Amino acid sequence: MFLEIVTPEKNVFSGDVSLIQLPGVDGSFEILKNHAPIVSLLERGNIKIRNMDGDEKYFEIDGGVVELYKNKVIVLAEMNY
Repeated sequence: MFLEIVTPEKNVFSGDVSLIQLPGVDGSFEILKNHAPIVSLLERGNIKIRNMDGDEKYFEIDGGVVELYKNKVIVLAEMNY
């Protein structure tokens, strides 16, 4: 699936991933390929992504929104640099 993590200042990440773990306001959740469409609020915490090679990256956010539709995930996030 394709993931974009965007802040008001810049595009933080863009690429294909096999997994994304997000800090939802009702608890942490994961999105895998072919997940049902979703829109959710995010709270302060870490986003974990696993790329297609199995490598993991982490991004700390202060909150935001995630939208998933047809294997395209867009995270609009607030971040401190």
